[in-house]
Amino acid sequence: MKHIIVGTAGHIDHGKSALVRALTGTDPDRWEEEKRRGITIDIGFATLDLDAEHRLGFVDVPGHERFVKNMLAGIGGIDLVLLVIAADQSIQPQTREHFDICRLLEVRRGIILLTKADLVEPDILGLVKLEVEEFAAGSFLEGAPILAVSSRTGQGMDALKQQLLRLAVETPAKDSSRHFRLPIDRAFVMKGFGVVVTGTLISGEVRKESEVEVHPVGKRLRVRGIQVHNHAVEAASAGQRTALNLSGVETGELVRGMTLSDPGRFHATKRADCLLHLLPTARPLKNGASVHFHSATAEVIGKAFLLEQPAGYGAASQAKKNTENKMEPGASACVQFRLRDPVLLLPGDRFIIRQISPVVTMGGGRVLENWVPRHSLRRMTREDAVKSLRVLQNGTGANILETLLRNSPGGCLNADELIARTGWLLAECSQAAQQLQKAGKASVLSEKPLLVAEEARLEQLRRRTIETLEKFHKQNPLLPGMSKEALRTKLFVRAHPALAEPVLKKLADLGKIAVAGELVKLGGHKIVLKDEEQQAKQQITRAFERAGLRVPAVKEVLGKLPLERQRAERILKILLQEKLLIRVSDDLVFHADTIRKLRQTLAQYKTTSDRIKVGAFKDLAQISRKYAIPLLEYLDRERVTRRVGDERILL
Repeated sequence: MKHIIVGTAGHIDHGKSALVRALTGTDPDRWEEEKRRGITIDIGFATLDLDAEHRLGFVDVPGHERFVKNMLAGIGGIDLVLLVIAADQSIQPQTREHFDICRLLEVRRGIILLTKADLVEPDILGLVKLEVEEFAAGSFLEGAPILAVSSRTGQGMDALKQQLLRLAVETPAKDSSRHFRLPIDRAFVMKGFGVVVTGTLISGEVRKESEVEVHPVGKRLRVRGIQVHNHAVEAASAGQRTALNLSGVETGELVRGMTLSDPGRFHATKRADCLLHLLPTARPLKNGASVHFHSATAEVIGKAFLLEQPAGYGAASQAKKNTENKMEPGASACVQFRLRDPVLLLPGDRFIIRQISPVVTMGGGRVLENWVPRHSLRRMTREDAVKSLRVLQNGTGANILETLLRNSPGGCLNADELIARTGWLLAECSQAAQQLQKAGKASVLSEKPLLVAEEARLEQLRRRTIETLEKFHKQNPLLPGMSKEALRTKLFVRAHPALAEPVLKKLADLGKIAVAGELVKLGGHKIVLKDEEQQAKQQITRAFERAGLRVPAVKEVLGKLPLERQRAERILKILLQEKLLIRVSDDLVFHADTIRKLRQTLAQYKTTSDRIKVGAFKDLAQISRKYAIPLLEYLDRERVTRRVGDERILL
């Protein structure tokens, strides 16, 4: 069955709740105060099955100006609107405000209803219809059906149901394959069940016994039960009015404005870059002005910072402070909202802003970026920021990914980061990455899990790696190469940690560098020793070769060289890296041939016994304990022997 969410809109006492009650048989006013005062205070809900294939979920909203914030909590997820105008009063202030809100939220379909038609004469009804046609001209309701109805007599109800069925057929079904999100519009405790929340499931699906995360608190809860339009089900999908019975939460922890999602998928934000449309009837919006920010069921206080120079703010005025900037009524511009409290927002989410005082609707628009720094000239100019936002607004998946990579501090994004910043499915992330790689603008470093990097950033790191190694070899002619750790610290500290190895591998594949273990050098680089350095190298080698297993201390050997200590130590390091010498401990270095002969001696000894004690080892090698213990510990590390008590097992 296809589920369609229908919202009512209109001035107080124009008959919205009576209309829903006449259509569905359900009174959407559930509070005692609502029934006593005869007005809707909070959002109400009802359902109507038009036929076997189409079920309507009605969201009835309050019309009083004091309760517009409640109206906004209910109107966000609707598919079509019933704009209710009482025939005996015509268009009123809240008619206009509700209509503006529907336009700003980009509602696409609707019906205009002239309620209380039984209270006016036909000629008055005709005049009101003409006024309404003029009112709707140029909007999404231009050409929409205008029906005269009466909830009291039933006039026009059959025609209304026919039009609702027509629009229900035309309305695209919401995509349940997207990631699960459910903004909470009610949270209460039901005796015998515990905590229950309700909301319009705006995307994805949720199943019984699944785990969900509540934003912005980040707490994970279990779904004990699900109801859709008052019927228990195993799963609910996008477009349905849904009630979830949750465990793992206490009374009062959940409130309207929070959002449920798949666990670990998204992150709430206190800052968002948006495209804002200011109503022609609004006051100018000053840079830094405080506003009420509404999105889905959430309402938070925030400050608006203009990212574009408003109209009329020319070169002659650029010395003015930002606080003197303002956005004129009727204008559209990119604006950053810095919110007092975090809210779960994704690109494409719609929002409304209202003045702090008096509380009236100013404008609204779409979220373009939900992960944003404070825009400053240190990272990018405001002009660059706006250019990026225009791409996020209108670009293809590959264009958007390219922009996100370029603006990412590390130059690299994984699948989880991409999904959290775009709301894309994994397949969409992979497709955009492959397209960008084919265009030569990105490199897919890993497909499972997906990891994609900006090619320009990789090329910059490759170039800087070569430059760094050239400088290193020039300053350290006797060192064979630079350690990977030193290279990472110098070049990759601000890049994504995953970029280092791909950069080095690419350069190695091209033959521009050589990587040996933890050392990196330029391709073809060789150490060129001066005559006195070459002689010193030979002198060190002979000293340890002749000493056998009774080697002198390193300091003693280096002290006899006709070189300063620093150069002598570098030559020793070369011999160790060439594996002509082997360091057993800080003070003991042996010639490689000597260690090889010792291993052969132990192999011969093993033919008679696979165990040897320290004393026997000393006798076998004809050395003192000074040499025996460090050598045995070295052999343990090399897995030639293994210590068991006071013996060694020959492996």
